Amino acid sequence: MGLITIEMFATLDLVGQAPGGPEEDPAGFPFGGWQAPLVDEVAGAQIGAAYEGTDALLLGRRTYDIFAAYWPHQDGGEDGDIARLFNAVPKYVASRGTPDLSWAGSTQLGPDLAGAVREIRDRHENVKVIGSLNLVQTLLRERLYDRLDLWLHPVVLGVGKKVFDEGAVPTNVRLLAPPQAGPAGTVFLRYGIADGLPVTGDMSRPDRGLGDEG
Repeated sequence: MGLITIEMFATLDLVGQAPGGPEEDPAGFPFGGWQAPLVDEVAGAQIGAAYEGTDALLLGRRTYDIFAAYWPHQDGGEDGDIARLFNAVPKYVASRGTPDLSWAGSTQLGPDLAGAVREIRDRHENVKVIGSLNLVQTLLRERLYDRLDLWLHPVVLGVGKKVFDEGAVPTNVRLLAPPQAGPAGTVFLRYGIADGLPVTGDMSRPDRGLGDEG
């Protein structure tokens, strides 16, 4: 069984909407492109390293349309390595509509999204989910992910779609590597899903350890 990794860019208040540009997801959101002024070489290298070994992309409809309009034309550009990777691997699209699947290697998933994602996990070793906030809510709800790569950016927006929103359910995660900060103040965190559910303790009782259920 392969790994499904969610790659997510977020603000300190965990808004993940439209980081790359004002046209990504503009409805009711005045801060499209909030990530652009905060990109630095460290974060760029981290993102490139995170995509290494990817053998499939799992994308929501909006993210797919943006990628399909951009990456097929970038083979010789500054991001040529990522373009060649994305253009070569299978792309799976979660959509209730009828997306244009002209990007080579693209397949639309059926109505049983959870079942389709489980099949993809069995078929591939290293599946990446990029952006796709609506799809991510389903993956969170069904616990259909193995890792979460989260880039936290030093900005608070106070409005916008959140990473952990309608799909969030009680889940334990563990930090897989030390946090890494870049010169612009962005912090990269890599988490893996862990067994069990969150437990509680009582900080007012010094005789009990944190997380002690008794």
